[in-house]
Amino acid sequence: MVGAMKPLVAIVGRPNVGKSTFFNRMIGERRAIVEDLPGTTRDRLYGDTDWNGRTFTLIDTGGLALGEGAPPGQVGLSGLSGDLMEHVRSQVQLAIEEADVIVFMVDVRTGITTADEEVAALLRRTNKPVILAANKADNDSQRQYAPEFYALGLGEPIDISALHGLGTGDLLDKIVESLPPETPEEHTEEDETEQVRIAIVGRPNVGKSSLLNRILGYERAIVSDVPGTTRDMIDTELLFEDRKLVLIDTAGIRRRGRIVPGIEKYSVIRSMRAIDRCDVALLLIDAVEGLAAQDTHIAGYVHEQAKGIIVVVNKWDIVQEQRRATRRGEPISLAREIAEAEEYRKILSTGLKFIPYAPVVFASAKTGYHVQSLLRKAIEIADTRFVRIPTARLNEVVQEAIRRHHPATVHGHQLKIFYATQVQVNPPTFVFFVNNPDYLHFSYERYLENRLREAFGFAGTGIRLIFRARSKVELPRLG
Repeated sequence: MVGAMKPLVAIVGRPNVGKSTFFNRMIGERRAIVEDLPGTTRDRLYGDTDWNGRTFTLIDTGGLALGEGAPPGQVGLSGLSGDLMEHVRSQVQLAIEEADVIVFMVDVRTGITTADEEVAALLRRTNKPVILAANKADNDSQRQYAPEFYALGLGEPIDISALHGLGTGDLLDKIVESLPPETPEEHTEEDETEQVRIAIVGRPNVGKSSLLNRILGYERAIVSDVPGTTRDMIDTELLFEDRKLVLIDTAGIRRRGRIVPGIEKYSVIRSMRAIDRCDVALLLIDAVEGLAAQDTHIAGYVHEQAKGIIVVVNKWDIVQEQRRATRRGEPISLAREIAEAEEYRKILSTGLKFIPYAPVVFASAKTGYHVQSLLRKAIEIADTRFVRIPTARLNEVVQEAIRRHHPATVHGHQLKIFYATQVQVNPPTFVFFVNNPDYLHFSYERYLENRLREAFGFAGTGIRLIFRARSKVELPRLG
């Protein structure tokens, strides 16, 4: 089932109050946390977790880069610079924009600061649930200072020690209690093959809105605008060559201007939330600017979630015009332009080498070049995600892979693969029963994935390989 968009819980507060410590403790305690966004300022910025049966997404806003060297005299009572204060306000504004629930974290050891008061003033004007967490209450003597924070006007503070885990269960109980009601989408399944969910993602100003409008301009048979899982989500349904497509989070794409200026990396969050709900992501790259770090961040998240992906080199018409302008008077050479596109593709492949399975499509949202081809390719990839491989055939391929290349020895031990089976589609997921998963080297996992792709395709989509321990008594060894 394509997952519903999970509620978002933002942890806000000034630096050094323990936001990241709490976030990291949740990662350590909650096994359901998924892979986080690669390449961000912190290793762990954004993760999914569950508590009492509810799954939600936790954001650590502490990853923002804080300014230094503010003009002299612009400090609060706590000694925070004016520049830093502005960044704290930006954190809160981002949380207000994105979050369903806000956890406002303060430090009982320092007491109420000017920055705390400014953040609280902003939060009191929102209509979002705000939970006040008084952190660093590591013992009874520190816990006694928690009631002081009643003065912030945000209700009863919950005293916790993120470092030691004290009170975190009470805080999680309060978070779950404050989440919006569960949606039917979280509990019901539909025939996934009947529709293809497509997310148009990418950094700002790469042409997401233009591509969306071009698609909707081509296809007049729009079924409806369907409210998504929050009031911010609008899913646009349309028919394309007798297939129902759902364009995810089109409202969020149109509202690009509501993102707080100057904090570009938080636009990644919108893309991630759309990726969570899609079958196939169209990752737009600006052909003129080339591949940027944020492009690889988004591609990394698509890969970790094992979604389908098409790398769309948008504004290709501009690149062609620029190159033709440098060759004025020369006849247009189709062979030369194909060669130039292939050279560009090689450059992209170097920067996106972790998704070698992703097709690259050169397109122009402005002119419509290759836009219909994009939709056909997205449907093809979505269908690939539902392919089931017979167990006998799968094990033939795995056995041949082992014969061609045996697993390397890891710390004096060798991985033994007994059996493999496909346990899931969308994404295709394969379980390998082995003697000990700890003996698996990442390079051998990559080798097995490549062999599966050679045998069965899976072009354009991520697949998952899971390795589980089984004794050789239970299952015969392959190879």
